[in-house]
Amino acid sequence: MHYPALTLAAVMALAAPALAEPYKSVFPDRQPLQSATAQTFLEKLDYKRGKIALPGAGASLTVPKDFYFLDSADTEKVLADAWGNTPAGSKGKLGMLLPAKVTPLDAESWGAVVTFDASGRVDDADAAAIDYDQLLASMKSDTAEESERRKKAGYESIALVGWASPPFYDRAERKLHWARELQFGSNEKHTLNYAVRALGREGVLQMNFIAGMDDLPAIKAAIPDVMKMIAFDEGKRYADWVPGDTEAAYGLAGLIGGAAAAQVAAKLGFLAVALAFLKKGWILLAVGGVAALKWLFGRFRRKPQDPPAGS
Repeated sequence: MHYPALTLAAVMALAAPALAEPYKSVFPDRQPLQSATAQTFLEKLDYKRGKIALPGAGASLTVPKDFYFLDSADTEKVLADAWGNTPAGSKGKLGMLLPAKVTPLDAESWGAVVTFDASGRVDDADAAAIDYDQLLASMKSDTAEESERRKKAGYESIALVGWASPPFYDRAERKLHWARELQFGSNEKHTLNYAVRALGREGVLQMNFIAGMDDLPAIKAAIPDVMKMIAFDEGKRYADWVPGDTEAAYGLAGLIGGAAAAQVAAKLGFLAVALAFLKKGWILLAVGGVAALKWLFGRFRRKPQDPPAGS
């Protein structure tokens, strides 16, 4: 089996001695990787389980043995150093949840990046009235319009193919999940955008899955367990809201539909598009970190405008 080459930044970050115990507790039967550098990278990550506080979100995750959690520092290492994302794109994350069956360097790996949007409580009064087919049609139209603007600006087109999994809202738990299937340019490998949202008094805890469409069955099977992990602290729960607290400027339909074309592009950006090439199969990193990243940045950077005639 061939393992991905790490970027130059990852190699330079591996000067300290390996701390293998957390790694062994999650992967007791795994054979060492062929690459000593990659093995050391894995052993230096702090794999967490149990109840994990999420600073700034007023919430926690209770992670069972079938999963593990990486804190914000380790999440940045995985996203930037191992998966080739830009450092700016890996900032601001509370952490990352991954299944215990895979390491972050396995080609079949997938994970959910955890963030918090402090936009206030989202009113869910519209929950029962949302027509998800109509919402999808509106989102497709908005995405098509944004795609035209993208192409004029020199970027690849973006198309919303449809629901990979239609929205489902658990009113009792104030938790929501849905998934979109997206296509960038003419790429035959579509991007999966699976989202979990938990509503709280001060905002929304967000879990955005980084995965390919072939991971959809595994993620859908994991969603019930993932939803159970999330809990807001006492005083920060949805029911703790009182008049005078901040309210979000949108309801559930806006929470879902607001991630249409422009916002999809902003949220996914370099990370999700790049991972369609990088993570699933390690097409690029396997050929050498620096050269691969130069190729990738060239592909997704805005295309230069054609020179004026006669120049």
